[in-house]
Amino acid sequence: MYQHARRTAVPLVVAALGLALLSGTESSARPTTSQPTSQSKAAQWTAAWAASPQTPSTGFTPNWSQEGFSHQTVRQVVRVTEGGDRARIRLSNTYGTSPLKITGATIARTAGGAAVDPGSVRHLTFGGKRSVAVPAHAELRSDAARLPLKPLESVTVTLYIAGTTGPATFHSQAWTDSYRADGDRRADHAGKAFKDATQSWYYLSGVEVGGAARSQKNGIVLFGDSITDGFGSTPGANRRWSDRVAELTRRPVVNAGIGGNLVLNDSAWYGERGTARFGRDALDQPGASTVVVLEGVNDIGFSETKDQPTYKPAPVVSAKELIEGHRALIRAAHAKGLRIVGATLLPLKGSDHWGANAAKVSAEVNEWIRTSGEYDAVVDFDKAMADPADADRLNPAYDFGDRLHPNDAGYQRMAEELARVL
Repeated sequence: MYQHARRTAVPLVVAALGLALLSGTESSARPTTSQPTSQSKAAQWTAAWAASPQTPSTGFTPNWSQEGFSHQTVRQVVRVTEGGDRARIRLSNTYGTSPLKITGATIARTAGGAAVDPGSVRHLTFGGKRSVAVPAHAELRSDAARLPLKPLESVTVTLYIAGTTGPATFHSQAWTDSYRADGDRRADHAGKAFKDATQSWYYLSGVEVGGAARSQKNGIVLFGDSITDGFGSTPGANRRWSDRVAELTRRPVVNAGIGGNLVLNDSAWYGERGTARFGRDALDQPGASTVVVLEGVNDIGFSETKDQPTYKPAPVVSAKELIEGHRALIRAAHAKGLRIVGATLLPLKGSDHWGANAAKVSAEVNEWIRTSGEYDAVVDFDKAMADPADADRLNPAYDFGDRLHPNDAGYQRMAEELARVL
């Protein structure tokens, strides 16, 4: 589910459901690498923010992923959902074809826009060095930086790239501004040099917080498509349903949504299929204990749309096929010892994803999620978000305007429903 893109379609890759999800992942990307230090070994880490990596593409709003960066500084603002006395970042070069050379990086408390609190600027190191090369198809963590942070506090990560990157691994829809400046501005606290902005994230795939006394694993990962990603929420306001869940539960919450993502098919625009990226984006988040899955509407809805080239080819998916995809996710989560919550698909009548097959399959899949007992718990968005006058339609009070995505009030309602079953 997503807004229209302006590119020629490439084929989707149909998942082979018979393949096992070893260690919770079937991804073609290489394993995450980390630079351990005495600090990081002593700390217990919790994922406090995340963004799922995507292939460089034109996207749905202007972004810099295809041009990449050259002798530039990119500054990105994120809100952490957990506090700690130290922090580290995770960088992703998952879709890069050559090493990503980061000349330097800083982390600081946000002061508004591109500005940071000057007293909080910390230069990050990687294996004790300020510069690092992230291998192609890999992710890498920084060393720990001593920076006390509070839950729901905004932090700013700044990357300086002296060379030329080529196309950049990114996350298309950030719903908040990221900034760019020429030259080395990693320690610039005023932010005035950052004159360019887009609403995407680049290379940054995680912020983790730590503390020597931390022992409880109670993090929540929301895994899904554009509804999880926050499409329809107010930009810059932190009103995605992941934000609302963090506010209500006071637990660490990370968002592993990708707009347009599918359970069963890869896409050049909408990320690797859910069964392939589940390990990397959800199960491998440190400190996570629970994963919530809300995905499948694109698998059944793309084939109903005749004039959207980025949806093509879009095979007609049966309830049995989609259920098998969900079962693969359940097996992978249980193999990792995580609790997994299934969310029913939201009502979608009247949207561009609606049609005879989508109506039939969504009803069958939702009934399986509710009654099969295969998920550890269920949150029933199909019923909670329905129009009282027509159960197949999204309640107008919660509708962003396309009869598919919630607005801010809808995301608040979703968070409240999930909080009841956590």
